[in-house]
Amino acid sequence: MLPIVVIVGRTNVGKSTLFNRLIKSKKAITHNRSGVTRDRIYGEVKYTPKPFAVFDTGGLTFEGQDQIDKEIFFQVQEAISQASLILFVVDGRIGITPLDEEVADYIRKSNKPVLLVVNKVDGKEHVENLVPEFHSLGFELIPVSAAHGFNIPNLIEKIQKYLPEIKDVPHIQGLKIALIGRPNVGKSSMINGFVGEKRLIESPIAGTTRDSVDVVLKRNGSTYIFVDTAGVRRRAKIKDPLERFSVLRALSSSKRANITILVVDAISRISHQDKTLIQFLQKEHVPMILAVNKIDLVPKRELETLRRYFKEQMRFCPYVPIVFTSTVDKSGLGGILLLAEKLWKETNKRISTGELNRGLQFAIKRHQPPVVKNKRPKFYYLTQADIIPPTFVFFLNDHTLLKDQYKRYLENQIRKIFGFKMAPIHLVFRTSRDRKDFNK
Repeated sequence: MLPIVVIVGRTNVGKSTLFNRLIKSKKAITHNRSGVTRDRIYGEVKYTPKPFAVFDTGGLTFEGQDQIDKEIFFQVQEAISQASLILFVVDGRIGITPLDEEVADYIRKSNKPVLLVVNKVDGKEHVENLVPEFHSLGFELIPVSAAHGFNIPNLIEKIQKYLPEIKDVPHIQGLKIALIGRPNVGKSSMINGFVGEKRLIESPIAGTTRDSVDVVLKRNGSTYIFVDTAGVRRRAKIKDPLERFSVLRALSSSKRANITILVVDAISRISHQDKTLIQFLQKEHVPMILAVNKIDLVPKRELETLRRYFKEQMRFCPYVPIVFTSTVDKSGLGGILLLAEKLWKETNKRISTGELNRGLQFAIKRHQPPVVKNKRPKFYYLTQADIIPPTFVFFLNDHTLLKDQYKRYLENQIRKIFGFKMAPIHLVFRTSRDRKDFNK
């Protein structure tokens, strides 16, 4: 494992901005509102002599904690327990606050190395005025501006001094699975169920997760990287610009993952927004699994009706596998990872051109394309152009003559003949000339 550097501090001192600066990527959401970061956000710094992992954490508070504050505190506690170094971030413009002093007392008890990062110091000319009072906290300190990059190279140099020597930097490879869905459908609980520990905040309060969070699981020789994403609401309800950014991040994460699990609520069934998400994923040819969660709340006598309902609702996207789950009694969770493996293997499948053209001949003989404007479409040949998703290119005399109904027929035939039961496939139709005519 890479040595871990944990960024800690009260809210709105610039922890996420510093995190993004260190990893050279805008992975953590930054906003001038306090309390944006709630879960631990993981990144890696590999451009330094000693590479390291870095955790961004939620803002600490000690008095009047609500449930979310308690969960954040738990996440910070977990991160510190794994840390090789703590970056304690304070706001140089505001000066030391009583809460800063409480945080200092708390992390002092961890007996971990601490580097005090006085943030929002925008240049050398401000150091003398803004920094001296922070020496009273008793930690080695360094003034920086995470937003503008001032003194960041010196900060990285100081971090390097605290890190242990490592011989090899492991590159984590595995199946990347994004969980996406409306708020409060149980995405975080599902990841915790897979991993077997409370790695992410679970809360009945909708919108608890705002960033995309990576969690690694190794099981039976396989590695899985789970991405928990912000709950996605209807666009009309996304009035908060922070939440809008989280939704875009969630959709982006689904496109970058190998497999996407769309989690829906068994009680509230499939909403218009769920269908919108499915259509988005379908349009982008994203390999996906529909997880109908919270079936523990459904009476047993109604389960068969529930299954029929979801099968009917998914008629427009019938290849998507449907799994019925409960994060409370763990039912249905055991088979999802194996299903994801099979789906990923299918998404990477290649079919030879010879096999494809024999299949095309069979499909055309079984059902000729209909005549359009006194002219019948004539197919020349078929080839597979790509994988992820499997992409098939049909060459014919005039692709504009093909009706959507016949395109769907061809898709169904490819799925049936070549075993694409769950993977999204992409069909491309092109006009060509002087090719073998399979219609004869």
